[in-house]
Amino acid sequence: MLVQDYLIHSAAAHGEKIAVVHGNVRVPYSRLLTCAGQVAARLTDQDLIPGDRVAILTDEPVHYIASYFGILQAGGIVVGLNTQTSERSLDTVLSDCGASQVLISGRCRTYGKYIRSHPSVRALTDIETLLADSSYRLVPDNQFNRGTEPRDIAQIIYTSGTTGQPKGVMLSHANLVANTNSILEYMHLTDRDSIMAVLPFFYSYGSSVMLSHIAAGGKMVVNQSFLYPNVILQQMIEEQVTGLSGVPSTFAILLHRSAARDFSFPHLRYLTQAGAAMSPKLAGRLAEVFPGVDIYIMYGQTEAAPRLSYLPPAYLLKKPGSIGKAIPGVTLEVLREDGCTVGIREVGEIVASGENIMAGYWQRPEETKAVLRNGKLWTGDLAYADEDGFLYIVSRKSDLIKCGSHRIAPKEIEEIIHEVEAVHEVAVVGVEDEILGENIHAFVVLKPGHAASEKDIVRYCRRNLPAFKVPHKVIMRDELPKTSSGKIKKGDLQS
Repeated sequence: MLVQDYLIHSAAAHGEKIAVVHGNVRVPYSRLLTCAGQVAARLTDQDLIPGDRVAILTDEPVHYIASYFGILQAGGIVVGLNTQTSERSLDTVLSDCGASQVLISGRCRTYGKYIRSHPSVRALTDIETLLADSSYRLVPDNQFNRGTEPRDIAQIIYTSGTTGQPKGVMLSHANLVANTNSILEYMHLTDRDSIMAVLPFFYSYGSSVMLSHIAAGGKMVVNQSFLYPNVILQQMIEEQVTGLSGVPSTFAILLHRSAARDFSFPHLRYLTQAGAAMSPKLAGRLAEVFPGVDIYIMYGQTEAAPRLSYLPPAYLLKKPGSIGKAIPGVTLEVLREDGCTVGIREVGEIVASGENIMAGYWQRPEETKAVLRNGKLWTGDLAYADEDGFLYIVSRKSDLIKCGSHRIAPKEIEEIIHEVEAVHEVAVVGVEDEILGENIHAFVVLKPGHAASEKDIVRYCRRNLPAFKVPHKVIMRDELPKTSSGKIKKGDLQS
């Protein structure tokens, strides 16, 4: 089975059923499939070769979904671009993956001129204009059988690495299908389900939500702006939403900055949380505010397409802080560095195996070898298992900052700040925040005789980094705490 088959099958079974709701737009499955066919036709007309990387840059969810499946129908590889970007960030990803075509729409059109001039890009297509073109309207869904096999790469998702340079996670059709089918099984998703989709689809968690609901034939109510949480809650009631997926900051906002306690959700069946650890305290509050709603605590990585484990709702309060056990089709072990299994409650690294494990990092064989050993994914997460086999994460090997739904490499921000002439040293750390999970704090030491203010540093970051990577706070220091060997003690800066 190929990923695009999910849309083809759901359109055949639920043709006029609404697939996507976004604002006043309501798109049925039949129309969504037609739109995907239009995209596939245009890409093919523009000489797409199977295996070509095609990037999507749009904040319009219907355009994203149609582009996603259209690229796959045409035999291409999807590369979803973060909409909170910069020319510098776009150059990094487009150059790395060698995208031959880019699909763009919405507010992201402001980057059109830059993308059109990029050396790897042969064609830039405005999705909205394309879908309004009647000459591309009627395209048989079986026209684009271009010899794709389940082991072929379907998608590359870029994720921050500890080096600061994003790595392209290669996910095959088989990887994505295996993970999606597993999620359908343990979540008991059917065509009667509908999701409030607040996570961006270019993000692995958001992409998984999209695929699982297209596969189930369910409805996606999309509102990816959390500025007005009460509006989202009201929409959940009006659309009879059965599920809500989010990261810890999503639910922290609902608990602390919305009137969730004053609403009633008669159709809500479940909540799912992933993307970062959720504190037992926050989980307990959620159970109080959403009584009778199943709450799934989940764990995964982009490299696993992305789900690896879940805590069944019945164990939410019985196993506080646990990420549960492996999802169907996945095996999780806790191993020492030598590959031996640890004892009960002994800390080791989580190692995963299954059909969902990535094919590797795009054009990074050495980094691939470091995490894929004998077909198993060494996650970099340190954890232990209790007497019942439930897993508990202790820490990560890397120092990635988990801010909202983003994974941010401190080194990337540090390198940008180092470009400021007055800067001598800088250390960027994540500091605990109740809403975002972690805030980005930059500690800066200036060169003797040089001057720069906190605002100067922030302004430079805004010019050269996506908005979500700009430090929330810049703190000037005379010196940074260090070990005897001269290594910066970041732990001291986080306290």
